[in-house]
Amino acid sequence: MPAAPTNWTTKELLNWMSGAFKERGLDSPRLCAELLLAHTLGCERLRLYMEADRPALPEEREKLRELVGRALKQEPVQYLVGEAWFFGLPLHVDRRVLIPRPATETIVEHALQHLRRAERAHEAIRIADVCTGSGCVAVALAKHLPKGEVVATDVSEGALEVARLNAERHGVADRIDFRAGHLLEPLRGERFGLLVANPPYIPDAEWEAVAPNVRDHEPTLALRGGADGLDLVRPLLAGAPAHAEAGAWVLVEAADSNALAALELVRTTDAYASAEVLDDFEGLPRVVAAQVRA
Repeated sequence: MPAAPTNWTTKELLNWMSGAFKERGLDSPRLCAELLLAHTLGCERLRLYMEADRPALPEEREKLRELVGRALKQEPVQYLVGEAWFFGLPLHVDRRVLIPRPATETIVEHALQHLRRAERAHEAIRIADVCTGSGCVAVALAKHLPKGEVVATDVSEGALEVARLNAERHGVADRIDFRAGHLLEPLRGERFGLLVANPPYIPDAEWEAVAPNVRDHEPTLALRGGADGLDLVRPLLAGAPAHAEAGAWVLVEAADSNALAALELVRTTDAYASAEVLDDFEGLPRVVAAQVRA
């Protein structure tokens, strides 16, 4: 554990927490430190750097000490503060939903790039977001596609409640239709210009290796993908073309250990004209991107 700060200024607290979180193996230790301190002080993260020499009050230090202790015991910082960031957007999160991660931003980035290249970013387009969870993908796409209409589905009513809060927070609730149901079932009889999904995909053999802050706190229903991790990926890739317009893209996140196996599932059907696996921000194979035949 790094030495405790001597003056307890914002700068010293950030450095101390970042070091402690890094030592304990937490993801994004600096971000976690910023989130906890901004939450404790009741300010935006940017203000932490504008007032770096501000000394913490005794009651602030006490509140922060308790939160840091819980974080060091692997309780997710995003749940502690009730907020996570995704594609530049602050989102409400709690134990009903997975914490959005940078790897999933690959879906949003590719979808927006494709629509811009096709000159459809400012056109009316219907999008399906399956296994929406916190609504992070649906909300991010709706924010960047002013004429986009999204249908977001999830089997968890609790997750849909969180997703609705996030849509309202960012002023896109009027363009997102939230529906409860398993995978593609709520889309019956409809077709979309873009289909995206981040389903549960952790293989059974990898479950015990999952970090304890994820395995012990985030919803198992949204994490585990069966023996090979493809129990939900497989029906999504097989069924998506029936809900896609000609030439539409289908983007499905998978585990880096089985993304190539998911790609082979696409290549065994003639419903798709092309397919590839996109790397995430860490360079890991993460998202199957397939275009439905025109």
